[in-house]
Amino acid sequence: MKPRFLVIFFVILLIYSGLSFYIGWNGWLLLSYLFDFKNTGVYAIVIAVFAYAYLIGRAAYSTPLRPAAEALKVIGSYWFAVLEYSVLILPAANAISLVLKSAGVGKTVYIAGVGLSALAVMAALLLRGSRNAWSPVIRTYRVHVPKQSGKLQRLRIAMASDLHLGSIVGNRHLERLIAKVEQINPDLILLPGDILDDDIDPYLRKNMSAVLGKLKAPLGVYAVTGNHEYIGGKVPEFVAAMDAIGIRVLLDETALVADSFYVVGRKDKASGGFAGDRRLSIEELTAPLDLSLPLILLDHQPSDIAKAAENGIDISVSGHTHRGQMMPNHLITRRLFELDWGYLKKGGLHAVVSSGFGTWGPPVRIGSRSEVVQIDVEFGSPV
Repeated sequence: MKPRFLVIFFVILLIYSGLSFYIGWNGWLLLSYLFDFKNTGVYAIVIAVFAYAYLIGRAAYSTPLRPAAEALKVIGSYWFAVLEYSVLILPAANAISLVLKSAGVGKTVYIAGVGLSALAVMAALLLRGSRNAWSPVIRTYRVHVPKQSGKLQRLRIAMASDLHLGSIVGNRHLERLIAKVEQINPDLILLPGDILDDDIDPYLRKNMSAVLGKLKAPLGVYAVTGNHEYIGGKVPEFVAAMDAIGIRVLLDETALVADSFYVVGRKDKASGGFAGDRRLSIEELTAPLDLSLPLILLDHQPSDIAKAAENGIDISVSGHTHRGQMMPNHLITRRLFELDWGYLKKGGLHAVVSSGFGTWGPPVRIGSRSEVVQIDVEFGSPV
């Protein structure tokens, strides 16, 4: 690891540790008052385990301690949600406590009352966020593409991005995906990246192919890589696993479907950083195609919407942003991308970005929902 990145890592770790200590200190004030709890050593160890569980789990995952490591990853994932919302809740709670204390109010109010209220807000956020994460909805968009598409006049697409299959998102949530897709009854299914949550091992070990393989559509199932497939470093194994269940992964490739339209699949932009593998531009991918036919693009990150519009793409589907997953993170993704969620018409392009079906880190969504996208397409001149 380069010295510069080592310094950045330790600075981030120091800030993270400081925030975790701050959360632990607030918890200690409440516990010690309510239960006269005095064993600071035991408490400190418990907080440290929660705070560093994800890092320990990742480090120990490839060792004989894998079952414990997987449990630690789950615990650590939830801690990320606790950390984020504690940073928003606790400063306000501390300020209110100081005001009440200065006003001469007793500890029962400014410690127990305020502390339990903050805890109740946190619990409500986590419970609501869990419901949003595990209860997917169908989001529908209707678009018109003014091109002839062979004998097709209409096309129904089901799209699900960011499944993040792994230690946390598994077969139970996958079954929900199958149910939603069956409800849509699509002609075509598109999976624009981050099907895996880094490591392919949980996917294989839990036989998730048996469930994911239930995805069927008359015109096929197509996917592309996301950044997490490259982080996991097992892209060839991933492609082989998808191919075995009839899902074609397009790696800077195009497919002519039913002599009616093209599906264009890009490698994720992370392919350069993690795999040293240059990806083709949209212009290079579309140059040999018959542009009189509709072009549907799968591009995991919605960073090239303008280029897609300039190069004749009719429909683009993306994910990656999770719509921030937990508000107010959406304020960041909104600034990073021209479209971080929803629908945008840009020239002749219909761009759709999904908040995703799975989750990264904590299975918690605040201000976003787990979703499957339905796109109803009408071809030809409008009636």
